Amino acid sequence: MNLQDSVILLYCIVAAAALIYLPFLVVASGRVKVGYDLSAPRAMFDKLPPYAQRATWAHQNSFEAFMIFTAAALMAYVTGQNSSLAVGAAIAFVIVRLLYSVFYILDIPLARSLMFAIGSACSGTLFVLSLLSAHNSIKLL
Repeated sequence: MNLQDSVILLYCIVAAAALIYLPFLVVASGRVKVGYDLSAPRAMFDKLPPYAQRATWAHQNSFEAFMIFTAAALMAYVTGQNSSLAVGAAIAFVIVRLLYSVFYILDIPLARSLMFAIGSACSGTLFVLSLLSAHNSIKLL
């Protein structure tokens, strides 16, 4: 793996972490509209407008997707996966997760589901490429 590819994988992990909180900005605007209660911030969920509720769900799902993607990207990094497919999968993951949140907040379920599937495929691709790379390294020993 050349240095540029490894840096891209690491930047994609950072970008995916930042994307977790992007939907939360929309939740915050919804909370401002209903009046933020510091003593019971979760109790106000049912009072939020529908777009802010969907943003909450996008935010929560982003944590779940991030854990899987991070494991896959770190495996690619550790195994020295140097294919353009691996770097492309990492970049695509970040893009589709951004679109996932947008489509979730805008209530476009088919597009949201498609983005979820593509993001999952990106993580799966990184896992498979990493395992193949590790397997090939064992054969060389």
